Amino acid sequence: MLRRRALALTALASPALIASAQAQVATDWPTAPVRFIVPFAAGGPTDIPARMIAEEMSKTLPNRIVVENRTGSGIIIGTDLVAKAPKDGLTVLYTTVGHAVVRALFERVPFDPIADFTPVALVGQIPMIMMVNNNFPARTLPELIALVRANPGRFDYASSGNGGAVHLASELFLHMAGGPQGPLRMNHIAFRGSSAAMPDVLAGRIPMMLDVAAATIPYIQRGELRPLAISTKERSPLVPQVPTFIEQGVAGYEAYTWHMVLVPSGTPAPVVRAINAAVNRAVAVEAIRNRLTEMTMQVVTDSTPDSAAAFLRAEIGKWEPIIRAAGIKVE
Repeated sequence: MLRRRALALTALASPALIASAQAQVATDWPTAPVRFIVPFAAGGPTDIPARMIAEEMSKTLPNRIVVENRTGSGIIIGTDLVAKAPKDGLTVLYTTVGHAVVRALFERVPFDPIADFTPVALVGQIPMIMMVNNNFPARTLPELIALVRANPGRFDYASSGNGGAVHLASELFLHMAGGPQGPLRMNHIAFRGSSAAMPDVLAGRIPMMLDVAAATIPYIQRGELRPLAISTKERSPLVPQVPTFIEQGVAGYEAYTWHMVLVPSGTPAPVVRAINAAVNRAVAVEAIRNRLTEMTMQVVTDSTPDSAAAFLRAEIGKWEPIIRAAGIKVE
């Protein structure tokens, strides 16, 4: 059965053979639908892209893809479900940068984020923007760095949650901007989501926050907060006036949350390649790509299993040392 599925899915990887392959695959595949496991709540910023992509993929795969939200213990419950699923391509994980940091954040994790999974495709990256209250004395990133360095432990920064992507990106900044003198010292104030933190930042009770671009751009456009830097390698066309961390002296600083598709380790390579092709086709559809771009995602339409695996390894290598150095743990 696995061999028949693999051969059928290999045919799907060639767009010219989709129609004929679907007819053949329909006789070989079980009647169960493909499950997209999203270890985040329904309606959230991870769930929405997952559902759009799953809907589009359903048009080219033999069975409809059904999105299932399996939350609990961070991403552990949903991710573990996929790790222990049959290796047949019918259970797929749609996840984020949380996959790269789970091993370092939690004392006990019932799976290995590398050994138990095969990356299929990187869907895209979502940058972050550092903002400060309009009354904060630092008007540029170098001024902020100098101010914090001269006043260690005096200033607070907000995040959307302990151990989340925003918190980790903030700690990465403090470590990289500190340079040989050691990390900059600021006090971390964790909230339950960025929307909960924003009133304090707007009021100036907390002067600084790094957050995903989708959440920050409306405040920037209304002039309610001052943007200091964006976490991309080059300036974003969405906010071309905002300089990067790199061009302001924090060499090599890039930080994103990202979306990736993975399957259980041991899934046949032809199945992996076929799912990869289906994901790439889905995100390349103009309506899907435009909608994801509106959500500030830098969409990847040519990801391969190898490039996705290399990206995941690099992310784990970047974030785990920061988590250990900052002593971050999630209960």
